[in-house]
Amino acid sequence: MSSTDERLTPSPTGSGSDHSTPVTRRDIHRRPARRRLRLGVILVVAGLALGAGGSAFAAWRLDANISRIDVTAAIGTDRPTEQPGTADAVNLLLVGSDTREGEGNDAYADNDGQDGAQSDTNLLVHVSADRTSATVVSIPRDSMAPGPPACSPTAPKDQWVIRQWNQNYRKGGTGCLIRALEGNTGLRIDHYAVVDFRGFKQMVDALGGVEVCTTTAIDDSHTHLRLRPGRHTLDGRQALQYVRTRKSVGDGSDLGRITRQQGFLASVMQEATSTHLLVQPTRLYAFLDAATRSLTTDPELGVGTMSDLASSVKGIGLDEIQFVTVPNEPFAPDPNRVQWTASAEQIWSALREDRQVGAPAKKPAVTAPQESLTVSPADIPVDVVNATTVQGLARQARAALLVQGFTDVTRSTVAPAPAGQEGALVEYSGHDAEAARTVAAAFPGATVRAARGLGPRVRVTLGPGAPKVVEVPNRLGTTPLPTQSITASPAPVEAIETRKASTDICS
Repeated sequence: MSSTDERLTPSPTGSGSDHSTPVTRRDIHRRPARRRLRLGVILVVAGLALGAGGSAFAAWRLDANISRIDVTAAIGTDRPTEQPGTADAVNLLLVGSDTREGEGNDAYADNDGQDGAQSDTNLLVHVSADRTSATVVSIPRDSMAPGPPACSPTAPKDQWVIRQWNQNYRKGGTGCLIRALEGNTGLRIDHYAVVDFRGFKQMVDALGGVEVCTTTAIDDSHTHLRLRPGRHTLDGRQALQYVRTRKSVGDGSDLGRITRQQGFLASVMQEATSTHLLVQPTRLYAFLDAATRSLTTDPELGVGTMSDLASSVKGIGLDEIQFVTVPNEPFAPDPNRVQWTASAEQIWSALREDRQVGAPAKKPAVTAPQESLTVSPADIPVDVVNATTVQGLARQARAALLVQGFTDVTRSTVAPAPAGQEGALVEYSGHDAEAARTVAAAFPGATVRAARGLGPRVRVTLGPGAPKVVEVPNRLGTTPLPTQSITASPAPVEAIETRKASTDICS
Protein backbone atom coordinates (compact mmCIF):
# COMPACT_ATOMS: atom_id res chain seq x y z
CA MET A 1 0.00 0.00 0.00
CA SER A 2 1.59 3.25 -1.10
CA SER A 3 1.77 6.38 1.00
CA THR A 4 -0.07 9.58 0.18
CA ASP A 5 0.87 12.86 1.85
CA GLU A 6 -1.56 15.77 1.56
CA ARG A 7 0.63 18.17 3.47
CA LEU A 8 0.58 21.11 1.09
CA THR A 9 2.01 24.58 1.23
CA PRO A 10 0.63 26.45 4.27
CA SER A 11 -1.82 29.18 3.46
CA PRO A 12 -0.89 32.76 4.39
CA THR A 13 -2.24 34.13 7.63
CA GLY A 14 -5.23 36.45 7.41
CA SER A 15 -5.93 39.69 9.22
CA GLY A 16 -8.82 40.56 11.47
CA SER A 17 -12.25 42.12 11.15
CA ASP A 18 -14.68 43.64 13.62
CA HIS A 19 -17.79 41.48 13.17
CA SER A 20 -19.79 41.20 16.38
CA THR A 21 -22.60 38.77 15.54
CA PRO A 22 -22.71 35.33 17.22
CA VAL A 23 -20.42 32.72 15.68
CA THR A 24 -22.02 30.13 13.40
CA ARG A 25 -20.59 27.28 11.32
CA ARG A 26 -20.56 29.49 8.25
CA ASP A 27 -18.81 32.26 10.20
CA ILE A 28 -16.21 29.82 11.49
CA HIS A 29 -14.96 29.24 7.97
CA ARG A 30 -14.34 32.87 7.23
CA ARG A 31 -14.26 35.16 10.28
CA PRO A 32 -10.74 36.13 11.39
CA ALA A 33 -9.46 37.78 14.59
CA ARG A 34 -11.40 40.48 16.40
CA ARG A 35 -11.34 42.43 19.65
CA ARG A 36 -10.41 40.94 23.04
CA LEU A 37 -9.98 37.18 23.30
CA ARG A 38 -11.78 35.52 26.20
CA LEU A 39 -11.45 32.27 28.09
CA GLY A 40 -13.57 29.39 26.79
CA VAL A 41 -13.88 25.75 27.63
CA ILE A 42 -13.18 24.34 24.18
CA LEU A 43 -10.04 22.24 24.30
CA VAL A 44 -7.75 22.49 21.34
CA VAL A 45 -5.63 19.40 21.93
CA ALA A 46 -4.41 18.45 25.37
CA GLY A 47 -5.85 21.32 27.37
CA LEU A 48 -5.87 24.19 24.87
CA ALA A 49 -8.84 26.19 26.20
CA LEU A 50 -8.57 29.24 24.01
CA GLY A 51 -9.52 32.64 25.20
CA ALA A 52 -7.07 35.46 25.44
CA GLY A 53 -6.40 38.98 26.46
CA GLY A 54 -4.26 41.75 25.16
CA SER A 55 -3.67 44.00 22.25
CA ALA A 56 -4.33 43.57 18.58
CA PHE A 57 -0.56 43.21 18.19
CA ALA A 58 -0.52 40.32 20.65
CA ALA A 59 -3.35 38.65 18.76
CA TRP A 60 -1.47 39.12 15.50
CA ARG A 61 1.67 37.60 17.02
CA LEU A 62 -0.28 34.60 18.27
CA ASP A 63 -2.00 34.13 14.93
CA ALA A 64 1.33 34.29 13.12
CA ASN A 65 2.65 31.47 15.32
CA ILE A 66 0.18 28.94 13.90
CA SER A 67 1.16 26.70 10.98
CA ARG A 68 -1.65 26.17 8.49
CA ILE A 69 -2.05 23.34 6.01
CA ASP A 70 -4.96 22.95 3.61
CA VAL A 71 -5.90 19.25 3.42
CA THR A 72 -9.09 19.71 1.40
CA ALA A 73 -7.75 17.88 -1.67
CA ALA A 74 -6.79 14.85 0.44
CA ILE A 75 -10.24 14.60 2.02
CA GLY A 76 -12.03 14.45 -1.32
CA THR A 77 -15.44 15.72 -2.33
CA ASP A 78 -17.67 12.83 -1.25
CA ARG A 79 -18.24 14.21 2.25
CA PRO A 80 -21.16 13.93 4.70
CA THR A 81 -23.85 16.59 4.78
CA GLU A 82 -25.41 17.99 7.93
CA GLN A 83 -28.85 16.99 9.11
CA PRO A 84 -31.48 19.76 9.18
CA GLY A 85 -31.05 22.10 12.13
CA THR A 86 -27.45 21.10 12.88
CA ALA A 87 -25.54 23.43 10.56
CA ASP A 88 -24.28 25.62 13.42
CA ALA A 89 -22.83 22.70 15.39
CA VAL A 90 -19.04 22.40 15.15
CA ASN A 91 -16.91 19.26 14.86
CA LEU A 92 -13.19 19.60 15.53
CA LEU A 93 -10.60 16.83 15.13
CA LEU A 94 -7.82 17.29 17.68
CA VAL A 95 -4.67 15.24 17.13
CA GLY A 96 -1.69 14.65 19.40
CA SER A 97 1.21 13.71 17.15
CA ASP A 98 4.21 11.65 18.28
CA THR A 99 6.46 13.17 15.62
CA ARG A 100 10.16 13.30 16.45
CA GLU A 101 10.72 16.12 13.95
CA GLY A 102 11.29 19.62 15.24
CA GLU A 103 13.49 20.91 18.05
CA GLY A 104 12.95 19.04 21.30
CA ASN A 105 10.51 16.41 20.03
CA ASP A 106 13.15 13.67 19.92
CA ALA A 107 13.64 13.83 23.69
CA TYR A 108 10.40 12.16 24.73
CA ALA A 109 10.63 8.36 24.88
CA ASP A 110 10.92 6.04 21.90
CA ASN A 111 8.53 5.55 19.02
CA ASP A 112 7.95 1.79 19.36
CA GLY A 113 10.11 1.22 16.30
CA GLN A 114 7.62 2.97 14.00
CA ASP A 115 8.79 5.29 11.23
CA GLY A 116 6.98 8.56 10.66
CA ALA A 117 4.54 10.52 12.80
CA GLN A 118 1.48 8.79 14.21
CA SER A 119 -1.70 10.14 15.77
CA ASP A 120 -1.14 8.95 19.33
CA THR A 121 -4.19 10.88 20.54
CA ASN A 122 -7.38 11.31 18.49
CA LEU A 123 -10.12 13.49 19.95
CA LEU A 124 -13.33 14.45 18.18
CA VAL A 125 -14.88 17.50 19.86
CA HIS A 126 -18.52 18.25 19.07
CA VAL A 127 -19.89 21.63 20.14
CA SER A 128 -23.67 21.86 20.03
CA ALA A 129 -25.35 24.34 17.71
CA ASP A 130 -26.90 26.22 20.63
CA ARG A 131 -23.54 26.27 22.48
CA THR A 132 -24.96 24.65 25.63
CA SER A 133 -22.95 21.41 25.61
CA ALA A 134 -19.83 19.74 24.25
CA THR A 135 -18.79 16.12 23.76
CA VAL A 136 -15.19 14.90 23.53
CA VAL A 137 -14.86 11.47 21.87
CA SER A 138 -11.61 9.51 22.29
CA ILE A 139 -10.84 7.21 19.36
CA PRO A 140 -8.46 4.38 20.31
CA ARG A 141 -5.31 4.55 18.19
CA ASP A 142 -5.29 0.73 17.95
CA SER A 143 -8.78 0.56 16.43
CA MET A 144 -9.06 -1.58 13.30
CA ALA A 145 -11.47 0.17 10.95
CA PRO A 146 -12.01 0.78 7.22
CA GLY A 147 -9.75 3.36 5.62
CA PRO A 148 -9.22 4.57 2.02
CA PRO A 149 -6.62 2.47 0.16
CA ALA A 150 -3.37 4.42 -0.28
CA CYS A 151 -5.28 7.31 1.36
CA SER A 152 -7.07 7.88 -1.93
CA PRO A 153 -9.48 10.87 -1.83
CA THR A 154 -11.68 9.24 -4.46
CA ALA A 155 -11.78 5.51 -3.62
CA PRO A 156 -15.43 4.50 -2.93
CA LYS A 157 -16.26 3.10 0.50
CA ASP A 158 -16.72 -0.46 -0.78
CA GLN A 159 -13.01 -0.47 -1.74
CA TRP A 160 -11.72 0.62 1.66
CA VAL A 161 -9.38 -1.65 3.60
CA ILE A 162 -9.19 -2.52 7.29
CA ARG A 163 -6.17 -0.99 9.03
CA GLN A 164 -5.05 0.38 12.38
CA TRP A 165 -6.48 3.82 13.06
CA ASN A 166 -3.24 5.71 13.60
CA GLN A 167 -1.91 4.37 10.29
CA ASN A 168 -4.22 6.81 8.50
CA TYR A 169 -2.22 9.73 9.87
CA ARG A 170 1.16 8.05 9.35
CA LYS A 171 0.39 7.14 5.73
CA GLY A 172 -1.49 10.22 4.60
CA GLY A 173 -1.46 12.91 7.25
CA THR A 174 -4.46 14.79 8.56
CA GLY A 175 -6.42 14.67 5.29
CA CYS A 176 -6.41 10.86 5.25
CA LEU A 177 -7.36 10.76 8.93
CA ILE A 178 -10.32 13.10 8.37
CA ARG A 179 -11.49 11.12 5.33
CA ALA A 180 -11.44 7.91 7.37
CA LEU A 181 -13.28 9.55 10.27
CA GLU A 182 -15.99 11.05 8.08
CA GLY A 183 -16.47 7.82 6.16
CA ASN A 184 -16.86 5.75 9.33
CA THR A 185 -19.10 8.14 11.28
CA GLY A 186 -21.16 10.19 8.82
CA LEU A 187 -19.96 13.35 10.59
CA ARG A 188 -18.46 16.27 8.69
CA ILE A 189 -15.29 17.65 10.26
CA ASP A 190 -15.18 21.46 10.24
CA HIS A 191 -11.69 22.07 11.62
CA TYR A 192 -8.61 20.23 12.78
CA ALA A 193 -5.64 21.01 15.02
CA VAL A 194 -2.44 19.03 15.59
CA VAL A 195 -0.03 19.55 18.50
CA ASP A 196 3.31 17.82 19.08
CA PHE A 197 5.20 16.75 22.22
CA ARG A 198 7.04 20.02 22.66
CA GLY A 199 3.85 22.08 22.37
CA PHE A 200 2.05 19.96 24.95
CA LYS A 201 4.93 20.26 27.44
CA GLN A 202 5.21 24.02 27.01
CA MET A 203 1.46 24.53 27.44
CA VAL A 204 1.43 22.66 30.73
CA ASP A 205 4.44 24.61 31.98
CA ALA A 206 2.74 27.87 31.01
CA LEU A 207 -0.27 26.81 33.08
CA GLY A 208 1.98 26.31 36.09
CA GLY A 209 1.45 22.55 36.09
CA VAL A 210 -1.64 20.33 36.14
CA GLU A 211 -2.88 18.13 38.99
CA VAL A 212 -3.47 14.42 38.34
CA CYS A 213 -4.52 11.53 40.52
CA THR A 214 -3.33 7.94 40.30
CA THR A 215 -4.69 5.10 42.40
CA THR A 216 -1.66 2.89 41.75
CA ALA A 217 2.06 3.49 41.68
CA ILE A 218 3.57 4.23 38.28
CA ASP A 219 7.09 3.13 37.36
CA ASP A 220 7.23 3.23 33.57
CA SER A 221 10.44 2.27 31.77
CA HIS A 222 9.08 3.57 28.46
CA THR A 223 8.37 7.16 29.53
CA HIS A 224 10.58 7.07 32.66
CA LEU A 225 7.76 8.38 34.85
CA ARG A 226 7.66 7.43 38.54
CA LEU A 227 4.74 8.41 40.76
CA ARG A 228 3.41 7.20 44.10
CA PRO A 229 -0.36 6.69 44.48
CA GLY A 230 -2.29 9.89 45.15
CA ARG A 231 -2.53 13.45 43.82
CA HIS A 232 0.40 15.11 42.10
CA THR A 233 0.93 18.42 40.35
CA LEU A 234 2.95 17.65 37.22
CA ASP A 235 5.11 20.00 35.20
CA GLY A 236 5.13 19.84 31.41
CA ARG A 237 7.62 17.00 31.03
CA GLN A 238 5.96 14.90 33.72
CA ALA A 239 2.50 15.57 32.26
CA LEU A 240 3.66 14.37 28.85
CA GLN A 241 5.08 11.24 30.45
CA TYR A 242 1.79 10.71 32.30
CA VAL A 243 -0.54 10.95 29.29
CA ARG A 244 1.80 8.69 27.27
CA THR A 245 2.27 6.03 29.96
CA ARG A 246 0.70 2.77 28.85
CA LYS A 247 2.68 -0.45 29.22
CA SER A 248 3.35 -0.37 32.96
CA VAL A 249 -0.15 0.51 34.21
CA GLY A 250 -3.18 -1.78 34.35
CA ASP A 251 -3.42 -4.07 31.33
CA GLY A 252 -0.94 -1.95 29.39
CA SER A 253 -3.48 -1.10 26.70
CA ASP A 254 -4.21 2.15 24.92
CA LEU A 255 -7.68 2.09 26.52
CA GLY A 256 -6.25 2.63 30.01
CA ARG A 257 -4.15 5.47 28.68
CA ILE A 258 -7.27 7.08 27.20
CA THR A 259 -8.91 7.04 30.65
CA ARG A 260 -5.91 8.87 32.12
CA GLN A 261 -5.91 11.36 29.25
CA GLN A 262 -9.59 12.14 29.82
CA GLY A 263 -8.96 12.66 33.53
CA PHE A 264 -6.06 14.95 32.67
CA LEU A 265 -8.19 17.08 30.35
CA ALA A 266 -10.93 17.26 32.99
CA SER A 267 -8.34 18.47 35.50
CA VAL A 268 -7.22 21.22 33.11
CA MET A 269 -10.81 22.36 32.70
CA GLN A 270 -11.55 22.27 36.42
CA GLU A 271 -8.49 24.29 37.32
CA ALA A 272 -9.04 26.84 34.57
CA THR A 273 -12.65 27.48 35.56
CA SER A 274 -12.19 27.35 39.34
CA THR A 275 -9.08 29.51 39.77
CA HIS A 276 -9.44 31.74 36.70
CA LEU A 277 -5.71 31.30 36.21
CA LEU A 278 -5.94 32.14 32.53
CA VAL A 279 -7.39 35.59 33.07
CA GLN A 280 -3.99 36.75 34.30
CA PRO A 281 -2.68 38.51 31.17
CA THR A 282 1.00 37.56 31.57
CA ARG A 283 0.36 33.89 32.28
CA LEU A 284 -2.37 33.72 29.66
CA TYR A 285 -0.17 35.15 26.93
CA ALA A 286 2.65 32.74 27.84
CA PHE A 287 0.22 29.83 27.58
CA LEU A 288 -1.20 30.93 24.24
CA ASP A 289 2.24 31.69 22.84
CA ALA A 290 3.40 28.19 23.75
CA ALA A 291 0.23 26.63 22.35
CA THR A 292 0.20 28.41 19.01
CA ARG A 293 3.91 27.87 18.34
CA SER A 294 3.36 24.12 18.17
CA LEU A 295 -0.06 24.11 16.52
CA THR A 296 -0.91 23.10 12.96
CA THR A 297 -4.46 23.79 11.79
CA ASP A 298 -6.62 24.20 8.70
CA PRO A 299 -6.39 27.64 7.07
CA GLU A 300 -9.66 28.85 8.64
CA LEU A 301 -8.83 27.94 12.25
CA GLY A 302 -6.85 30.93 13.41
CA VAL A 303 -6.80 32.86 16.67
CA GLY A 304 -9.79 34.92 15.55
CA THR A 305 -11.93 31.86 14.85
CA MET A 306 -10.82 30.24 18.11
CA SER A 307 -11.67 33.44 19.96
CA ASP A 308 -15.15 33.63 18.43
CA LEU A 309 -15.82 29.99 19.23
CA ALA A 310 -14.46 30.28 22.77
CA SER A 311 -16.59 33.37 23.38
CA SER A 312 -19.72 31.61 22.12
CA VAL A 313 -19.27 28.66 24.49
CA LYS A 314 -18.09 30.47 27.61
CA GLY A 315 -21.37 29.66 29.36
CA ILE A 316 -21.00 25.87 29.07
CA GLY A 317 -20.63 24.37 32.54
CA LEU A 318 -18.41 21.43 33.41
CA ASP A 319 -21.51 19.27 33.87
CA GLU A 320 -22.38 19.85 30.22
CA ILE A 321 -19.03 18.66 28.90
CA GLN A 322 -18.82 14.89 28.54
CA PHE A 323 -15.97 12.54 27.64
CA VAL A 324 -16.67 9.22 25.93
CA THR A 325 -14.52 6.49 24.37
CA VAL A 326 -15.67 4.71 21.22
CA PRO A 327 -17.08 1.33 22.39
CA ASN A 328 -14.80 -1.47 21.30
CA GLU A 329 -14.01 -5.17 21.57
CA PRO A 330 -10.95 -7.32 20.78
CA PHE A 331 -10.11 -7.65 17.10
CA ALA A 332 -10.14 -11.41 16.45
CA PRO A 333 -7.15 -11.61 14.03
CA ASP A 334 -4.95 -9.67 16.49
CA PRO A 335 -5.83 -9.54 20.21
CA ASN A 336 -3.54 -6.52 20.61
CA ARG A 337 -5.97 -4.47 18.49
CA VAL A 338 -9.62 -3.55 18.94
CA GLN A 339 -12.61 -2.98 16.66
CA TRP A 340 -15.61 -0.72 17.23
CA THR A 341 -18.78 -2.43 18.40
CA ALA A 342 -22.21 -1.81 16.92
CA SER A 343 -23.05 0.45 19.87
CA ALA A 344 -20.52 3.00 18.55
CA GLU A 345 -23.35 4.09 16.25
CA GLN A 346 -25.10 5.50 19.32
CA ILE A 347 -22.29 8.06 19.60
CA TRP A 348 -22.21 8.98 15.92
CA SER A 349 -26.00 9.22 15.58
CA ALA A 350 -26.18 11.42 18.69
CA LEU A 351 -23.59 13.83 17.29
CA ARG A 352 -25.15 13.81 13.83
CA GLU A 353 -28.42 14.81 15.50
CA ASP A 354 -26.57 17.38 17.67
CA ARG A 355 -27.40 15.90 21.06
CA GLN A 356 -25.34 14.56 23.94
CA VAL A 357 -24.53 10.87 24.06
CA GLY A 358 -27.21 9.13 26.10
CA ALA A 359 -29.81 11.83 25.53
CA PRO A 360 -33.04 10.65 23.87
CA ALA A 361 -33.29 11.01 20.11
CA LYS A 362 -34.97 14.18 19.00
CA LYS A 363 -38.54 13.77 17.85
CA PRO A 364 -39.13 14.89 14.27
CA ALA A 365 -40.83 18.23 13.95
CA VAL A 366 -44.53 18.20 13.16
CA THR A 367 -44.93 19.07 9.49
CA ALA A 368 -47.82 20.05 7.29
CA PRO A 369 -49.65 17.29 5.39
CA GLN A 370 -47.49 15.73 2.67
CA GLU A 371 -47.83 17.38 -0.71
CA SER A 372 -48.73 15.25 -3.71
CA LEU A 373 -45.80 13.43 -5.27
CA THR A 374 -44.72 15.04 -8.52
CA VAL A 375 -42.32 12.50 -10.06
CA SER A 376 -43.55 9.17 -11.43
CA PRO A 377 -41.81 5.98 -10.25
CA ALA A 378 -41.11 5.13 -13.92
CA ASP A 379 -38.86 8.21 -14.18
CA ILE A 380 -36.66 7.45 -11.17
CA PRO A 381 -33.55 5.21 -11.32
CA VAL A 382 -33.01 3.72 -7.86
CA ASP A 383 -30.09 1.96 -6.15
CA VAL A 384 -30.97 -0.15 -3.09
CA VAL A 385 -28.06 -0.93 -0.76
CA ASN A 386 -28.17 -3.50 2.03
CA ALA A 387 -25.99 -2.23 4.89
CA THR A 388 -26.88 -5.06 7.27
CA THR A 389 -25.73 -8.65 7.73
CA VAL A 390 -29.21 -9.95 6.83
CA GLN A 391 -29.10 -11.48 3.36
CA GLY A 392 -31.84 -10.71 0.85
CA LEU A 393 -32.97 -7.38 2.30
CA ALA A 394 -32.09 -5.34 -0.81
CA ARG A 395 -33.48 -8.00 -3.16
CA GLN A 396 -36.79 -7.99 -1.28
CA ALA A 397 -37.06 -4.20 -1.40
CA ARG A 398 -36.20 -4.15 -5.12
CA ALA A 399 -39.03 -6.58 -5.90
CA ALA A 400 -41.52 -4.43 -3.99
CA LEU A 401 -40.43 -1.34 -5.92
CA LEU A 402 -40.54 -2.98 -9.34
CA VAL A 403 -44.23 -3.92 -9.06
CA GLN A 404 -45.03 -0.25 -8.40
CA GLY A 405 -43.50 0.99 -11.65
CA PHE A 406 -39.91 1.69 -10.61
CA THR A 407 -38.39 0.16 -13.74
CA ASP A 408 -34.67 0.84 -13.10
CA VAL A 409 -33.77 -0.60 -9.69
CA THR A 410 -30.34 -2.02 -8.85
CA ARG A 411 -29.35 -3.70 -5.60
CA SER A 412 -26.05 -4.22 -3.81
CA THR A 413 -24.62 -5.18 -0.46
CA VAL A 414 -21.94 -3.38 1.54
CA ALA A 415 -20.07 -4.61 4.58
CA PRO A 416 -21.76 -3.03 7.59
CA ALA A 417 -19.59 -0.26 9.00
CA PRO A 418 -19.35 0.61 12.70
CA ALA A 419 -21.47 3.65 11.90
CA GLY A 420 -24.06 1.73 9.88
CA GLN A 421 -27.22 3.67 9.08
CA GLU A 422 -30.26 2.79 11.20
CA GLY A 423 -33.54 2.50 9.32
CA ALA A 424 -33.71 3.68 5.71
CA LEU A 425 -31.65 6.51 4.27
CA VAL A 426 -32.70 8.05 0.95
CA GLU A 427 -30.06 10.20 -0.79
CA TYR A 428 -30.14 12.27 -3.95
CA SER A 429 -27.94 14.74 -5.83
CA GLY A 430 -28.60 17.98 -7.65
CA HIS A 431 -32.22 18.92 -8.24
CA ASP A 432 -33.71 15.48 -7.66
CA ALA A 433 -35.30 16.18 -4.27
CA GLU A 434 -38.78 15.53 -5.67
CA ALA A 435 -37.68 12.18 -7.07
CA ALA A 436 -36.23 11.30 -3.67
CA ARG A 437 -39.54 12.23 -2.06
CA THR A 438 -41.33 9.67 -4.21
CA VAL A 439 -38.82 6.97 -3.25
CA ALA A 440 -38.95 7.90 0.44
CA ALA A 441 -42.73 7.46 0.40
CA ALA A 442 -42.07 3.72 -0.06
CA PHE A 443 -39.98 3.56 3.14
CA PRO A 444 -41.94 4.92 6.15
CA GLY A 445 -39.79 7.06 8.44
CA ALA A 446 -36.89 7.24 6.00
CA THR A 447 -34.29 9.98 6.38
CA VAL A 448 -33.88 12.04 3.18
CA ARG A 449 -30.75 14.05 2.52
CA ALA A 450 -28.67 15.46 -0.31
CA ALA A 451 -25.43 13.76 -1.33
CA ARG A 452 -22.76 14.25 -3.96
CA GLY A 453 -21.94 12.16 -6.99
CA LEU A 454 -25.18 10.23 -7.49
CA GLY A 455 -26.17 11.85 -10.76
CA PRO A 456 -29.87 11.22 -11.55
CA ARG A 457 -30.04 8.10 -9.34
CA VAL A 458 -31.66 7.98 -5.92
CA ARG A 459 -29.87 5.76 -3.40
CA VAL A 460 -31.65 3.89 -0.62
CA THR A 461 -29.46 2.46 2.14
CA LEU A 462 -31.17 -0.10 4.36
CA GLY A 463 -29.75 -0.37 7.86
CA PRO A 464 -30.87 -2.24 10.99
CA GLY A 465 -34.56 -1.56 11.64
CA ALA A 466 -35.26 -0.60 8.01
CA PRO A 467 -39.02 -0.63 7.27
CA LYS A 468 -40.73 -2.89 4.76
CA VAL A 469 -41.66 -1.27 1.46
CA VAL A 470 -45.20 0.18 1.26
CA GLU A 471 -47.22 1.41 -1.69
CA VAL A 472 -46.48 4.93 -2.88
CA PRO A 473 -49.53 7.13 -3.60
CA ASN A 474 -48.62 7.55 -7.27
CA ARG A 475 -47.64 3.94 -7.96
CA LEU A 476 -48.15 2.42 -11.40
CA GLY A 477 -50.03 -0.83 -11.94
CA THR A 478 -52.18 -2.82 -9.56
CA THR A 479 -50.08 -5.92 -8.89
CA PRO A 480 -50.02 -6.52 -5.11
CA LEU A 481 -46.73 -6.06 -3.32
CA PRO A 482 -44.88 -9.35 -2.81
CA THR A 483 -44.65 -10.82 0.69
CA GLN A 484 -41.80 -9.29 2.66
CA SER A 485 -40.64 -11.77 5.27
CA ILE A 486 -37.02 -10.62 5.65
CA THR A 487 -36.38 -8.10 8.43
CA ALA A 488 -33.29 -6.59 10.03
CA SER A 489 -33.80 -5.90 13.70
CA PRO A 490 -32.48 -2.61 15.08
CA ALA A 491 -29.08 -2.81 16.69
CA PRO A 492 -29.32 -3.52 20.43
CA VAL A 493 -29.07 -0.44 22.60
CA GLU A 494 -26.17 -0.68 25.02
CA ALA A 495 -25.37 1.79 27.75
CA ILE A 496 -22.48 4.06 26.73
CA GLU A 497 -20.25 5.05 29.62
CA THR A 498 -19.54 8.77 29.74
CA ARG A 499 -17.52 10.98 32.06
CA LYS A 500 -18.40 14.56 32.94
CA ALA A 501 -15.68 17.19 33.05
CA SER A 502 -16.85 17.97 36.59
CA THR A 503 -16.09 14.44 37.87
CA ASP A 504 -13.47 14.27 40.63
CA ILE A 505 -10.14 13.37 39.06
CA CYS A 506 -9.54 10.64 41.68
CA SER A 507 -12.81 8.83 40.97
